[in-house]
Amino acid sequence: MDSINNTIILNLETYSLTKIIYMRKLLLMFTLSISLISMNCFAQQEKGLKRKVAIGRFSNETQYAKSVFYDKANDPMGKQASDILSTRLAASEKFLLIERQDYDKIVSELATSGGVSQNIGADFLVIGSITEFGRKTIGTQKAFSNSKEQIVEAAVSIRLVDVTTGIIIFSGEAKGEATAEDKRVMGFGKTADYDATLADKAISAAITKLVENIINKCMDNPWKAYLLTVDNGTYIISGGQSQGIETGNLFSVVEKGKKIKNPQTGLNIELPGKVVATIKIDQTMGNTPQDEISMATVVDGTIDASGLDKYYITEKK
Repeated sequence: MDSINNTIILNLETYSLTKIIYMRKLLLMFTLSISLISMNCFAQQEKGLKRKVAIGRFSNETQYAKSVFYDKANDPMGKQASDILSTRLAASEKFLLIERQDYDKIVSELATSGGVSQNIGADFLVIGSITEFGRKTIGTQKAFSNSKEQIVEAAVSIRLVDVTTGIIIFSGEAKGEATAEDKRVMGFGKTADYDATLADKAISAAITKLVENIINKCMDNPWKAYLLTVDNGTYIISGGQSQGIETGNLFSVVEKGKKIKNPQTGLNIELPGKVVATIKIDQTMGNTPQDEISMATVVDGTIDASGLDKYYITEKK
């Protein structure tokens, strides 16, 4: 009887061990599947087409800038803010940034074309200003110790303009703060002299709060490129590898919708366009984002070669 019981127990233990090993294998396979799916989704997300952004005027509108000692011609604080914003946007790897010196060209094009930006190479224009800036020192004195805290506060205002329409699609303001503290007990401890880097840190903190909104607004708007010319059935389009365009990509060609004037705002509104063709990228060319082009052929639908300016190219859904 004992022998039978031992056999049954042994069989049960073997069955339980086998079941545990089987469940572990299933769990491992499930984990690997989830990891592969996540990696694939991440890769697809990283492959997204980059928008072109120009950072234009970034001025200092604070009382600090009105001082007779402030270098208004060079506006160091405005340039500092512009550089910080450029660094933050570049770090997202979602944009191609157009140099500041191209800003005048963009503004001129907007003024002469009523907002149509087909040839200036930017999808969005960022205009900003430093609206508040201040520095203060707070100290406390006790029987055996004293402390001093330097505080710098800055507020930054940013507007994001859709260059195609000239309409502001995002406007926001944020504040940032940076501090440095020294504390001494019985005459011992660290000391903190005037810290010039606090201004950088305060402006950076304010801009960082706005960057996510800028990125989201830009990415919410569809990526666009344009037909430049056609040669023996091969269409040359704006944009290349820097924007994420690769050989073999398929894109939709959209015929622009009719433009009507909104009597309430006085602005022209473009109605939704219609997809008329699909093109395939055969080759990308160019050395810089400014001179990159791609060569494509039509694989479906038709394009009126005599009126290329009435079309734009977007991601195929």
